Amino acid sequence: MTETINCAVACVNGCVLGDKCPNREYAEQTSQFIEETSLDKMIEIAEEAIRKKRTQPPKWIIPDFPE
Repeated sequence: MTETINCAVACVNGCVLGDKCPNREYAEQTSQFIEETSLDKMIEIAEEAIRKKRTQPPKWIIPDFPE
């Protein structure tokens, strides 16, 4: 039986499933990215993402009102 948990909630202080984690491949990719990328480059990536988000037109969300 596969255990399913909400990793965003349960693993805030570290992975609780260890080797059984379904997102293990992403953890390895993340570790590799952190090791190979300078902090200045990470900040540059984040600033570019923020700039793109700010230049997007606003998205209107129309709520569904009960009838």
